[in-house]
Amino acid sequence: MSTLLKATDVVKHFRAGRGRAVQAVNGVSLEVRSGETLGVVGESGCGKSTLGRCLVRLTDLTSGKVEFQGRDITTLSRRALRPLRPAMQLVFQDPYASLNPRRTAGDAVAEPLRIHRYGDAAAIRKRVGELFDLVGLTRAHLDRYPHEFSGGQRQRIGIARAIALNPALVVADEPVSALDVSVQAQVLNLFSDLQEELGLTYVFIAHDLGVVRHVSDRIAVMYLGEVVEVAEAEELYAAPAHPYTDALLSAVPEIDDGTGASRRERVVLTGDVPSPIDRPAGCSFHPRCPVAQARCRTERPALRPVAGRQVACHFPNVPGTAAGA
Repeated sequence: MSTLLKATDVVKHFRAGRGRAVQAVNGVSLEVRSGETLGVVGESGCGKSTLGRCLVRLTDLTSGKVEFQGRDITTLSRRALRPLRPAMQLVFQDPYASLNPRRTAGDAVAEPLRIHRYGDAAAIRKRVGELFDLVGLTRAHLDRYPHEFSGGQRQRIGIARAIALNPALVVADEPVSALDVSVQAQVLNLFSDLQEELGLTYVFIAHDLGVVRHVSDRIAVMYLGEVVEVAEAEELYAAPAHPYTDALLSAVPEIDDGTGASRRERVVLTGDVPSPIDRPAGCSFHPRCPVAQARCRTERPALRPVAGRQVACHFPNVPGTAAGA
C-alpha cells in the first residue's frame, strides 16, 4: 500500500505573549497510506485538530515537513497549493458553523465546483444533485437553508461539499462529536460507504475511542501535542502499549454481554494535563503516569518500533518485550 501523505517532525507553535508560545503540535511524524483510515485520538486540547489543519496546509507549520502524493507542500504558496486543493479536503466538527446561513445547501456544495471551474451552471447543478444522492439527501433539499436541516443532515451537506471534487484525502475533524448518538452511527456508516465507493483515504480525528475503533485501520494516539502510540486498530484495543492509551481505553464504557468476559481494569490518572506553554522535562506524560521512573523525568522517549507498532515510552507494556528495552 503506497503512502499518500507523510508528516515529518511537524511542529506548530502559537504566540502567547511575553515571549512564550503554545506548543500545540510538537514534533509529530506519521504516514497515511492510500485507501486507509488513520484515526487520531486524544483528550481535548492535545493538538489533534491543529495537526489535521497542518496536514492539509490550512495552517502553516512552525517547522517540519508535509509531503502529499510524493510532493513537499510545506512551504508552497497559496497559488501553488491551489491545483492540489481538490485532492485534499476537510470535514469540520460543527456542521452549522461551517455553512453560510444565507446560502442554500445546494449553493454551499456548488461553491468548490465553481471555484475550480468544474463546468457551466447546468453541469454544476447536475453534479450537486448527484452528490446529494450520494450522501443520502434528496434533490428537494437543494434550495433549503442550513437552519432547515437537522444536525445529521447538515453534516451530510458538509461531507458532500468535501467530496465534490473527488479528493484523494479527507481529513474529518471530529465530524460526529456535535451529533446525537442516534445519528452518529448513520454518519459513520456514510463515511465507510463513501470510502468503499470512491476509494477515499481518511484521517479521522476524534476524542471518542469507541467511535474511532469502528472506522479506523490504524490509530495514532496523541498527548500534549505528541504522538505516543501508533498501531493497528484491533491490536491497540486488545493490548495498549503506552500507559496513556491504556488509561484512555479503560474509560470507554463496556457493555455486559452476559458471556462473563473479563472487563478492562479502570485506570484513573491523577493530576491535570500540563500546560502546552510550559511542558514538563523528559516524557510529557510522566507527571500523571502510573509507571513513571526516574528516567522518564529527564529523557524524552522517541517514537520507536516495538512489537509491530510504534510507541513513545521507555517502559511500554507489550507482551514478550522487556520493559525499557
